[in-house]
Amino acid sequence: MITPRTPAPTSRPALLAQLRQGTQYDIAVVGGGATGLGVALDAAARGFKVVLIESHDFAKGTSSRATKLVHGGVRYLAQGNISLVREALHERTTLLRNAPHLAQPLAFVTPSYRWWEAPFYGIGLTMYDVLAGKAGLGSTEFLGTEKTLGLLPTARPEGLKGGVKYWDGQFNDARMALAIGRTAVEQGALLVNYCQATDLLYADGKVCGVQCQDTLGGESFQIAASCVINATGVWVDALREKDGTANAHDGRRPTKPMVAPSQGVHLVVDREFLGGDTALMVPKTADGRVLFAVPWLGKVILGTTDTPRHDLAREPLPFKEEVDFILSESARYLRRAPTRADVKSVWVGLRPLVKPQDDDGDNTKGLSREHTVLVSRSGLVTVTGGKWTTYRAMAEDVLDACANRYLIENRPKGVTVQLPLVGGDVDTATVHPLCDAPGLHSYGSEAPAVAALPGADVELAPGLTEAMVRFAARFEYAITVEDMLARRARLLFLDARLAAQLAPRVAAILREETGIDPDLAAFEALAQHYLELPV
Repeated sequence: MITPRTPAPTSRPALLAQLRQGTQYDIAVVGGGATGLGVALDAAARGFKVVLIESHDFAKGTSSRATKLVHGGVRYLAQGNISLVREALHERTTLLRNAPHLAQPLAFVTPSYRWWEAPFYGIGLTMYDVLAGKAGLGSTEFLGTEKTLGLLPTARPEGLKGGVKYWDGQFNDARMALAIGRTAVEQGALLVNYCQATDLLYADGKVCGVQCQDTLGGESFQIAASCVINATGVWVDALREKDGTANAHDGRRPTKPMVAPSQGVHLVVDREFLGGDTALMVPKTADGRVLFAVPWLGKVILGTTDTPRHDLAREPLPFKEEVDFILSESARYLRRAPTRADVKSVWVGLRPLVKPQDDDGDNTKGLSREHTVLVSRSGLVTVTGGKWTTYRAMAEDVLDACANRYLIENRPKGVTVQLPLVGGDVDTATVHPLCDAPGLHSYGSEAPAVAALPGADVELAPGLTEAMVRFAARFEYAITVEDMLARRARLLFLDARLAAQLAPRVAAILREETGIDPDLAAFEALAQHYLELPV
């Protein structure tokens, strides 16, 4: 029998006290999304002394706004990117194994309304199975009309010829990011959220650390590190620009932007619009993009693949045409089409797409079409691009690049392949599908620790208790109402109106636990933002 690990406290004063100690770190990671947290975990698990700082909350940006799929990438297969798909399929299995409380297999059905669609898509999805090999989650099946409607009871029956069923994975992205980070802490890393990198430190023209500031209290710190990794997602160019400005005396051309952001818009509606635990996937919509209808935590996420975006807003608003597109495409495949009035929450994720880099003296290595690692002349390591599913492989690639430039020792990799994440040392038979309403199961082996806290019997909303808020404040770095209701619990993403109603009570518990202003007014404004559909 596995003994559950004791949660590590995350007291804000204790975290800042560690920053004041002036420790010399091997690696300082800037950015607390999936990529940065994955790097911190891999590095700490190899025995490096690691610190990670995040300007906002962990997974505040792209990493909490995915379509919640742990997948190989059916659309990459269509593009002929076999190596990327194979890598992602194998990483999918690793992620599901190491965090069974946060990621599980999910069945998808592609409905066919034209005679050629089922055989055409079926052949591609069978290749998906072949690439997965022993890492497969289930075999692709060709379905008749009756079986298709059995799995997708709300699909439009008129003209339906059948469908194809295949398997991928689903996960709770923000809680997964938190689990990765907390596992890094177990391995010896220091993680601090609400701590912004304000500048880079140099010695003899080489990066030797980071200047940062506590955004809550205003105190500044200097972090000395042999290697600094810029893992700030769509915002990596800001730190790269500081590096370029600091080294302008060497005659180098101005730093060129590395990221071209794109957006993914997601609408959340009640579960009744899908009517089951099987996801719907349309490989090619009217304009050639992919459409998903995914059951998640008692609701349904409607979304499509990315479209270009030119701003880097922290809370981007959806474009009207994107909302209209998702609703109109959904109406083509669902018996009862959702309307604007049915939307419970709308949110946008910005994805960093990497621009090709000209040879300007930097050492650039495109480790795949999906993520890129760049090491500047001064030794600043930047990683961006990629996808959630391959976060662990990306971390290995980043540390390889650091070692190749002699910024860190070259230590054996693969240490995280069999490493359960916090809460993941749990019997998978006890884990409930993510399609169900949220609850204690998402805590895995930490569920007893949550249930032992005051307020475990006081339910604020289905699947959310006062004890969960206390646990988040004590052990999960939660400070603000947004931290709790957007990422520790996912209520803002599921039902923004209900989240706003609960906010005052959540704020009171957080203030009691931390003594810090939980920023209630800001959350109430944010919840309204998640309810607004452009007209």
